[in-house]
Amino acid sequence: MKIGELAKLAQTQSETIRFYEREGLLPEANRNQANYRVYDESHIQRLAFIRHCRSLDMTLGEIRTLLHFKDAPEENCDEVNALLDAHIDHVATRIRELRILEKELKSLRLQCQAGNASADCGILSGLEKASRNTKHHNTRNLGHAAHIQRTHQQIAPSPHSSAPKLRK
Repeated sequence: MKIGELAKLAQTQSETIRFYEREGLLPEANRNQANYRVYDESHIQRLAFIRHCRSLDMTLGEIRTLLHFKDAPEENCDEVNALLDAHIDHVATRIRELRILEKELKSLRLQCQAGNASADCGILSGLEKASRNTKHHNTRNLGHAAHIQRTHQQIAPSPHSSAPKLRK
């Protein structure tokens, strides 16, 4: 099958499939005489695995590690367990951060009742005041990318196997 068919079956955009190929998550497909990529059932299954891992908010590095072990069924899965434990910790941290965010938003919401003119809006006033506090802004609102970098452990080669290993 061609990439368009794979994209449709996997409910994934063609560009995402090409990206996964470039990242080494999805093996490159063979090409036919017209130089079109030709995919098979193994690509569908691997893409479904990758998409499921992404739905669990796993990073590409984590997925790469999991795929290594999926491709090496004889290896010990202790590193897979460690990876999932670290990811669970990440999720728990994110949940705590989101609860704090929810409390801050609810507190902000209580600063204004309906019917005020925008100039008298407590929410807008509170947001303006918070945006002036540069130190608060830089340390509390890092964004998702910085959050991932800060909370996920780095992936490094294991000295005992060819698999990537989590740094402690």
